[in-house]
Amino acid sequence: MKSLPVQGVREAVQVGARLRSARQKRRYTLEQVAQLSGMTKGFLSRVERDITSPSVASLVTLCHVLQIDVGSLFTAPRTALIRLEDAPVVNLGGTGIDERLISGHDERSVQILRSVIQPGGQGEDELYSIDCELEFCHVTQGSIEIIFTDASHVLHAGDTLTFPGREPHTWRNLADTEAIVLFVLLPGHGSGQGAGTFV
Repeated sequence: MKSLPVQGVREAVQVGARLRSARQKRRYTLEQVAQLSGMTKGFLSRVERDITSPSVASLVTLCHVLQIDVGSLFTAPRTALIRLEDAPVVNLGGTGIDERLISGHDERSVQILRSVIQPGGQGEDELYSIDCELEFCHVTQGSIEIIFTDASHVLHAGDTLTFPGREPHTWRNLADTEAIVLFVLLPGHGSGQGAGTFV
């Protein structure tokens, strides 16, 4: 009768894809990493494809060469799933608009608003600015006009406009159909809260 192992079988953590990503991020070839680490190109290729598991010493050496922490290879990626029906409603002013925050409300590196703008819907009557470094306006359906102090741009489905968030602007839907727009806001480097104060 075959005995079962007391501690069970521990599934090996696959780190190859993360090592490959770290290498590509640094723009290293397999040959360069092989030279820097003292390992063979074939061995590294097998490690990146999770065919071979590196020893602890080899893994530490690779992380040193790639300038990453060993722990980062075993940390689960941070994810946030936002269902549209559960996305918080945001009110940044304007009429005829339903805006929802579709990025995680704890996310500070970027904020994404999904705006459904009814025909005739518009932003503030006066030009306004948002406390962020950059704003991207991407139209997924319909069309809108973005108005600045000395210019305006009509965007149609598929168009994207990028501009400094602090640039005074407003918008309006002049079409007779609703528009769906993604507003992506990148807070400034020195901003502790920036665009992260919607909810």
